[in-house]
Amino acid sequence: MKTTNAPASSAPRRLSVLRHMPLVTAVVMGVLFALPLLWVLAGSLRPGDKVLAGLDRVSWHSLVPTDATLHNYVTLFQGDFGRAVLNSIGVAAATVLLGLVLSAMAAFALSVFRFRGRGLVFAVILLSFMIPFDAIAIPLSDIFRDWGLQNTYAGLILPGIGNGLAIFLLRQFFLAIPRELVEAARMDGLSWWGVFTKIYVPLSRPALIGAGLTLFTFQWQSYMWPLLVGTEPDKQLGPIALGTLQGQMVVDYGQVFAAAVVLTVIPLLVLLRLQRYFTQSIAGSGLK
Repeated sequence: MKTTNAPASSAPRRLSVLRHMPLVTAVVMGVLFALPLLWVLAGSLRPGDKVLAGLDRVSWHSLVPTDATLHNYVTLFQGDFGRAVLNSIGVAAATVLLGLVLSAMAAFALSVFRFRGRGLVFAVILLSFMIPFDAIAIPLSDIFRDWGLQNTYAGLILPGIGNGLAIFLLRQFFLAIPRELVEAARMDGLSWWGVFTKIYVPLSRPALIGAGLTLFTFQWQSYMWPLLVGTEPDKQLGPIALGTLQGQMVVDYGQVFAAAVVLTVIPLLVLLRLQRYFTQSIAGSGLK
């Protein structure tokens, strides 16, 4: 009697195909998400009057410019856009530094100290980052105007340093640090400030970087608040400068696409460089 091994050999083949399906799906989804970005990049390298010229027939020429030029970038930075980008970098950096100090100290207090109302305070913090900032931006801008903080870097920075999500991430990470370390340090005479700076901060590098990325992302993509507070040209941030590139009668899409590429590449490089720390911080936030 003859036997066939076809079913036995096809089973491992099917298992191999199923095993690679998640990878294939991820690659396809990545390509689909990358196509608009590649189109914007290609448009930024074309003359402004040719950016939208080939939309009637989509081909590989839509993603690979044959007449590439850096004229859009050169013209863009000859104006006020370069200063706006520097303003965005400075405001984002100050927001991250000040916000990390404030968020880390708040998270330390909520994770280490036992006091009445701690749960209520934490609930208010959770509620704070669930409310859209745009809902309170207009009345808050009136307050800042009364305080004389309009068209100042302080006015642009202050609302971003108190971020409830950053405090939440750090608190959850701090809860995973063994309590025995704190008790041993206190028995050795270390102050609470010493416990915070010498134990919690060094052990929380991934969480601090993850919280810093959260603060950076929220500040970098902010539009409504800089539009309300930074009305003077020398205090404008990158997203506002991008919006002003669209004239009332004529729009130079080459410069608009170039500005969009610049404002996308900067946070993209930061996120790619620190991605693994952000993933670790998110994973650590679920320990307790």
